[in-house]
Amino acid sequence: MNVRIEVVAIDCLMVRLFDAIDEANMPWMLAASQRLRHGFGAHLIDLVPSYTTLMVHYDLMALDPQRARALIAESLENLSPDAGSGGRSHAIPVWYDLNVGPELTLLAKRSGLSVDEVIRRHSQREYQVFALGFAPGFAFMGLVEEVLAAPRIKTPRKRVAAGSVGIAERQTAAYPLESPGGWNILGRTPAKLFDRDIDGYSLMQPGDTVRFDPIDHAEFIRLGGDDTPLEALA
Repeated sequence: MNVRIEVVAIDCLMVRLFDAIDEANMPWMLAASQRLRHGFGAHLIDLVPSYTTLMVHYDLMALDPQRARALIAESLENLSPDAGSGGRSHAIPVWYDLNVGPELTLLAKRSGLSVDEVIRRHSQREYQVFALGFAPGFAFMGLVEEVLAAPRIKTPRKRVAAGSVGIAERQTAAYPLESPGGWNILGRTPAKLFDRDIDGYSLMQPGDTVRFDPIDHAEFIRLGGDDTPLEALA
C-alpha cells in the first residue's frame, strides 16, 4: 500500500491507497475509513470510498488544507486492517431468465458455457461491495470470474428495469431504479435496493458481501417482482 493525497477541490482531498482493484484491498479501505471518520470528527462533511481511493470532503471553515492533510497522515499512521470490521452479508434473490436477462445467451456464447452454467457460476460466488455510485443504491461489486467478464454492450439501453442484475467487465451490480445503462443483463431481483427509510438509503454499503440466490418465476412474483420483459421497455 502506497498512500498518496491528491487535490480534488478546495475542500476535498483524495486519499489513494492502491492502484489496482483487488478484493484484498477492502479490509484496508474499511480500516482507513474508520480512522478518517474518527480523525476528522465533526469537521468531516462526507467520506466517499471507491475501489482504491477515499475522497475526504471536509469543512473548510474549520480546517485549512494543510491541517486536513496532516489529519489524514495522523489518522492513517500505522494503519492495519481490522478483522472484525467487515460489513453485512446479503442474499439477493434473482430470477435469471431471457425475458429479463437478454445477455444470458451472449455471455454463454462468449464464455463457451451453457446458460445454466453461466447462472450457476454467477450465483455461486460471494461478491464484495466496493463502492456506491452511478445511481442511488447502485453497488459496484466484484470480482466476477474471468470467464464471465464481458465489456459493456455497444449501444447502451435508454431504459433498464429496476432490479436488473448485470455484468460489466469483472464487475457485477443490480440497478436500484429504472435508468439508462449498458451492462450485460442476466436477470432481475425483486429486492428493494434503494430505500429512503433505511439508514444510508442503500440496502448495500461498501464492505458488505453479496451472494445472488436463483429463484423461479413464481417466487419472483410472490416477492413483488415486475416481470415486464426488458426489451418491452425500449
